[in-house]
Amino acid sequence: MSTLNPYNKEIIKLETEFCGRTLTLEVNRLAFQSKGAVTVTYGDTVVLGIANVKDEVAEGFDYFPLSVDYEERMYAAGKISGSKFIKREGRPTDEAILTGRLIDRPIRPLFPKGFRNETQVVVTVLSLDPELGAETPALVAASAALMLTGAPFEGPVAGVRYGIDTSGSLIRYPANSQKENSLLDLFVVGTESAIMMVEAGAKEVSEEHMAQALIAAQGAIQPAIQIQKDLAAKLNIQPMEYDLVLPTEEVTAQVNQFLEGKLGQNLISVKNEERIAANSELKKEFSDWLNKKVDDQEIEQFERTNYWDAFDSAIKKDIRKSILETGTRPDGRKSTDIRPITAEVGVLPRTHGSSIFTRGETQALNVTTLAPLSYSQTIDGMTGEHEERFFHHYNMPGYASGEIKRMGGTNRRETGHGHLAQRANEAVLPSEQEFPYAIRVVTEITSSNGSTSMAATCSTCLSLMDAGVPIKAPVSGIAMGLMMDESTGKYVILSDIMGPEDFSGDMDFKVAGTPKGITALQMDIKLKGLTPQILAEALNQAKAGRLHILQEMLKTIPEPKKDLSPYAPRVISIQINPDKIGAVIGKGGENIQALTKETNTEIDINDDGIITIASPNLENIELAKSRIQQLTEEPEIGKEYRGRVVKIMEFGAFVNILPGIDGLVHISNLSLDGSRVEKVEDVVKEDQEVVVKIIDIDQKSHKISLKLVK
Repeated sequence: MSTLNPYNKEIIKLETEFCGRTLTLEVNRLAFQSKGAVTVTYGDTVVLGIANVKDEVAEGFDYFPLSVDYEERMYAAGKISGSKFIKREGRPTDEAILTGRLIDRPIRPLFPKGFRNETQVVVTVLSLDPELGAETPALVAASAALMLTGAPFEGPVAGVRYGIDTSGSLIRYPANSQKENSLLDLFVVGTESAIMMVEAGAKEVSEEHMAQALIAAQGAIQPAIQIQKDLAAKLNIQPMEYDLVLPTEEVTAQVNQFLEGKLGQNLISVKNEERIAANSELKKEFSDWLNKKVDDQEIEQFERTNYWDAFDSAIKKDIRKSILETGTRPDGRKSTDIRPITAEVGVLPRTHGSSIFTRGETQALNVTTLAPLSYSQTIDGMTGEHEERFFHHYNMPGYASGEIKRMGGTNRRETGHGHLAQRANEAVLPSEQEFPYAIRVVTEITSSNGSTSMAATCSTCLSLMDAGVPIKAPVSGIAMGLMMDESTGKYVILSDIMGPEDFSGDMDFKVAGTPKGITALQMDIKLKGLTPQILAEALNQAKAGRLHILQEMLKTIPEPKKDLSPYAPRVISIQINPDKIGAVIGKGGENIQALTKETNTEIDINDDGIITIASPNLENIELAKSRIQQLTEEPEIGKEYRGRVVKIMEFGAFVNILPGIDGLVHISNLSLDGSRVEKVEDVVKEDQEVVVKIIDIDQKSHKISLKLVK
C-alpha cells in the first residue's frame, strides 16, 4: 500500500549508492504546493530543496531573475545560537553565503539565454551530520527540485568534495575531520558530460594532482546525476511553456547595419586609452541613434532594452571572432600575454603593512593589521564554534568601475572574492607558535577591469610581507579565460582576462599559488561545461602566467620584512604548566588584573597553558614575562630562593618560596654554622625574609625540604 500525503499524492523515494553511502531523494512528503520540492538524505544530513518558476515573463528585468538561498538552521545540528540576546537565525553567515554561491554558479548558465521567468531556489538544512556537511546534498536538492518544475533547465548537476592525503592519494568525499590533514579541499560540480564549476583551497598542490582530482570527481558524481534523471522520468515531468526575451531579427538587422564598419580594428588597439575611448564613443553614438528612433516614434521606449541587447551581442561576437580567428585580443595582446604590472609596499605610514598592486586597469590597495590572538574571530556555525586568526575582507565600491552606486553592506560577490583571496594566502601562513598574531587583511578595489579577486590575492601577499609576517612562500594569482566555438570545437585559452573578455568569454578560471603548487582555485563556466582535458591545459598555462606575475611582485619586496612596523604590537607566547593557570589568574582575577596594570600589556591565557603577551613596548613584555615565570615557576632541588617565613612550629619553620608553594626548614637545617639550634624562634621570626635552598622534594607527597642559607 502506497503512502499518500494530504493531497493524495504518492510519496516517492529513490535511493542510490554515492561515494560509499546511500543517497536518497524523496518527493511529495514536504512542501507539496511548490512546483519542485525534493528532500535529500545523505547519512544523517537531510536537506529540503524547493524550486518555483513563474509562468509568465517578469517585466522590468534585462537579466535572468534567479535567486538562490541556502538556509542554515541551528536545530539541524542540535544547537541553540550561542548569542546571549539573539536566538533566531538572522543574517546568513559567510559560510551560508558561500554555499549559496556554490549552488547558484553552476545552475545559472544551464538556463537558455533570454529566459526571464522569475525563478527561486530555496535550500534548507533540516538535519546535519557535521562529518559529511551539507554542500553536496544541498546542491543535489536544488538541482532535483529545478528538474521537477519543467523549466528549461539543462541539468541535472551534482557535486562532490575531494581531498589528497599526505601520501598523495585522492580522498573521495573526505569527512570534515579529515580536512585539516588533507592537502586539498576541492569541490567540483558537473553535469553528465562536463564540469561546470570548481572551488578549491590547497596546500601547494601540483597542477597534475589537481587535474587528476578533477577527472576523478567528474566520474564520482554520476550516480547523483542519474538518480535525479530517474526521479524526473518516474514523475513524468512535462516541459513548461515559455518565451525567450531576445532581440528580433529586425532589431538585430538594424543594429548590425548601424555597426557596419565600426567594429573590428576600430575597437582593437595596442594602447588601452585609445581602445577605451573608441568604445565609449561608439556607445555614445549608438545611444544618440537610439534616442532619435524613440523621439521619431519609430520604436517604443520599452524596446530600448532589446536594441541594447543586440548591441552588446554584436560587440561580444566581434571580440570572439577576433580572438578565435586571428588570436588578437581587444587590447592587442596574444593569448598568453600578461598586462603590465606594478607593485608598491609601505604606502601608508601608520598601518602595520600596506601595498598597491596594479595589473592593467585593475588596482587593489591592501592593508594588513596585526593584533594579539585574543582578537581572533569566533565563528558560531551549525557545526560548532571555531576561531579564525586570519581573515580577509574585500570591498569594491562603485567608483572602481567609474559608476555611481550607493554605499552599503557587503554583497555576496564581495564575500566570495574575499574568501578566495583568503584561501589563496592562508596556506602559507606561519603557525600560531611561530607568529602568535591575529591577522586582518583588507583589500580596497580602487579600479576594476578584470579579475579583482586575483588582484586581492597578490596585494594581500605583498601587504603581509610588508607587515613582516613570515609567510612560507609568496603567492600570486591569475584569471584565465576561454573562447570556444562549440560547432567546431576550436578554442583559445586566455591568460589574464580583462572585463570585455570575461563578458564575452565562456570561462572564468582563477588560479593562485606559489612556485611549488596551487593554493586556491575557482572556476565558473558559461558553456554547458568543459572537459577535464581543457581544464588541465588551462592549469598549465595559468602556472606560467602566475609565475610571471610573482616574478614582477618580488621585484618590489623579495621576502617578508625582518622587523614589524613600530606601530604594530609586539606579541610573544610562553608555555606554562596548565595546572599553574590559576596561579597566574589569582583569586577573582586579582593577579592577572594587577599584572596587566603594572606592565601595561595585554595578556591572554589558553586552556593548554599557552600565554600570549602583547604590547608595543618590548620592555613591558619582558617585565610581564618575568612576573608570569615567577608566578608559575616549578621548584628545583639545589636552587636557592628568597622567601618569607609564614609559620613557626617546634620542629621548624615554613617558608613561602614561590606563589602558593611553601617548604619546611627543619630545626636541624636552621643553623648556618652547623651548631645545634635549641629553639626555632632563636633563628627566625614570622614574616622575616630569608634565603633558603631546596634539599629534597618528596616524589609522592611533593613536600619540599629546605635549608637556611642566609
